[in-house]
Amino acid sequence: MIQAFVRFVDGMNRRIGRVAMWGLFVMMGILLWSSISKTFFTPTLWTLEMAQFTMVAYYVIGGPYAIQMGSHVRMDLFYGNWSVRRKAAIDAVTVLFLMFYLGVLLYGALGSLSYSLGYWGLDPLPFFAGLVTGAEEIGRLERSPTAWRPYLWPVKTIMVVGFTLMLLQSMAELFKDIARLRGQDWVEAGQ
Repeated sequence: MIQAFVRFVDGMNRRIGRVAMWGLFVMMGILLWSSISKTFFTPTLWTLEMAQFTMVAYYVIGGPYAIQMGSHVRMDLFYGNWSVRRKAAIDAVTVLFLMFYLGVLLYGALGSLSYSLGYWGLDPLPFFAGLVTGAEEIGRLERSPTAWRPYLWPVKTIMVVGFTLMLLQSMAELFKDIARLRGQDWVEAGQ
């Protein structure tokens, strides 16, 4: 069951990460249009904020893929010379800190998303449960204070999805590290 979970999460995040990589080109296109419109036409209001939203999506949705590929920055003073088992032991401990941090970020993102959907209470979890059961309704939607004034719930939803995917990928990495510590080789076959 754990192997199926790891393969599912790895496969899902690999596909999503490969699509998210193209977000960089979308952002570059938006910024190119911003430069062209400022130079030759009337400047547009939406370009810089949309580029920021695109960068958030690129970073947060691509994060699980970076975790999976081991592409994050790490201090490699000693780590590179360690055995596979020792790396797995250290990674199994440090991923627990990452999971705690991602849990805090996810809870904050849920609170921010509920606020953007018009919920003014302190605990976002009952609000989302109420949305599912029909006991709650979406209130006045939050908008950006800029001149363009886009709704903020789409980018906040992307943050919730991205943090959830990162948390799932961190759990999969923990299971892989435990398998390496136990000397199992199913981890490599699943990649």
